Amino acid sequence: MSKRGLLIIYTGPSGCGKGTVMAKFLPKNPETRMSVSCTTRAPRQGEIDGVHYFYITREKFEAMIAENAFLEYAEYAGNYYGTPKAWVDEQLEQGNNVVLEIEVQGALNVMKQRPDALSVFLLPPCWEELERRLRGRGTEAEEVILRRLEAAKWELQQKDHYRFQLINDDVDETVAALERLIEDEKSKIN
Repeated sequence: MSKRGLLIIYTGPSGCGKGTVMAKFLPKNPETRMSVSCTTRAPRQGEIDGVHYFYITREKFEAMIAENAFLEYAEYAGNYYGTPKAWVDEQLEQGNNVVLEIEVQGALNVMKQRPDALSVFLLPPCWEELERRLRGRGTEAEEVILRRLEAAKWELQQKDHYRFQLINDDVDETVAALERLIEDEKSKIN
């Protein structure tokens, strides 16, 4: 009998290094999968159905909402995005861990449905470092950076809703801490 995987809710404000941490974590942990969301938007060049997203029609998405088939969903810029329960549960049953890297509001909703999930909030070392990282990307206009910083204020206030908080000061140390959290949590459930 295989051991059940662990659902990991992973979030934090823009600029805290979520993607950087996952880029180092995932290759070292092949039993862990990033969640694949459904969306009603069209695929972009190079995106693959079932890898980047599950691309579905608006009608199908709305039918899935009616069937309560999502852990969480939202509408953004005229398109729906949502985490399908069936795919997540299938992965967990196969013994794979599943990481939901989602925004804070969606994470809080998933925590209500799945209180057994490992919830991790990634923090920057300090506010100044968060701002430095956002500006250092050099990919966004000042107004976008200011919106992200404003959103980060509210997001940081939600950190106490998470079971664990990791300060991303050193990426390798943060990856190691995340690995320890997952190992400890899996030993409890299995």
